[in-house]
Amino acid sequence: MQDRISSVPSLGLIFVALVPFSLGYFFSYLYRAVNAVIAPDLVRDIGLSAGELGLLTAAYLLAFALFQLPLGILLDRYGPRRVQAALVALGAVGAVIFATADTLLTLTVARAIIGTAFAGGLMSGFKAVVVWVPEPRRALANACVMSIGAVGLLVATTPMEIAVQAFGWRTVFFGLAAVTLAVAALIFFVVPERNTARAATTLRQEIGEVGKIYSDRVFLALAPLLSLTAGTHLGIQTLWVGPWFRDIANLDRIGVANSLLIMAAVFLLGVLASGLIADWFVRRGISLLSVMMGFLLLFIASQVLIILEVRSLYLVLWSVFGMTGQAAILAYPWLSTYFGSALSGRANTAVNLLMFLAAFVIQYAIGAIIDLYPVAADGRYDPHAYRAAFGALLGVQLAALAWYLANRRLLRNAEQSARAP
Repeated sequence: MQDRISSVPSLGLIFVALVPFSLGYFFSYLYRAVNAVIAPDLVRDIGLSAGELGLLTAAYLLAFALFQLPLGILLDRYGPRRVQAALVALGAVGAVIFATADTLLTLTVARAIIGTAFAGGLMSGFKAVVVWVPEPRRALANACVMSIGAVGLLVATTPMEIAVQAFGWRTVFFGLAAVTLAVAALIFFVVPERNTARAATTLRQEIGEVGKIYSDRVFLALAPLLSLTAGTHLGIQTLWVGPWFRDIANLDRIGVANSLLIMAAVFLLGVLASGLIADWFVRRGISLLSVMMGFLLLFIASQVLIILEVRSLYLVLWSVFGMTGQAAILAYPWLSTYFGSALSGRANTAVNLLMFLAAFVIQYAIGAIIDLYPVAADGRYDPHAYRAAFGALLGVQLAALAWYLANRRLLRNAEQSARAP
């Protein structure tokens, strides 16, 4: 399968080229979200405060973010197959270290290694989509790749809780390490290569092009809204929604896991629906950014009602939150078209860096805010702490939305220029 392929790919070949990357993203989301389930075990075994739990979990996001820029260069320079296979193998090493750790520092380092390893989970799949899929269908293909990640989020809920209760979280992580290594081998040996045009540029020039992306006015018009909405979704759904279900909805551990399972299921539905809906609208001349905005308005509305604690609708509201929180992915194929195929990897990872830096700050900041309020004798966090943290996040998202709306004309002009022959 490693023979170079230059002809127009068949559907079967696209399947073989993309599915292994989707499995890599499956584990990226599983590792990212697993702490929402095992948080009580980590607090009990290691003795963590809310801030320490937030910092430990967010170490994945920080390492993930910091590796985005070199990742984009590596993807554009060496292709997604070799880069992702090596990174996923590193993830198996991180899982082993996490399974054997008994201090906050070692757990944090292991979590950072895993975050680095899966920094390419989605971006390598998106780069493969650019290589293998025709431009008009890339939003749908991206959604299909991302939907497999949503399955990873599903597995990180009730199935993970059952496994942890049966075998312990350390044994579960040893098992995850073994399967992760198998996925790395699958990516390396099964995914085909395809000749793509590569500019004869030096590494210095490629790094300079990243700087041009960050100074681009169109990119700067989009970046705050994309990074803060997606960062809020990541920071909350992969950790703090679990404690919220315990402390505000008064659920036990299996109840929390089942609620997280429902959120993961509707996340999968939302990702697939967003891709299908975007595909339908784009083929009828509607901008991807317009479709994205519709989803993000629902996302922001759900947060307003969650903060108001409409408890009779809590699962519905959190389901809307889960379905719409990653609508920013609809901007990735838009950015790929705007910057061109040669810069697509760096353009997508440039915004991905900001998203995950935002998620790191948000996930840690929520824990820090919670620590400002008294903790109940049974370990439950103060409801006022959640309202304060989530309210602050809503405020910065609304500011980013205002910035986006102020730049709508610039974005429309950029889209028209990118479409022009």
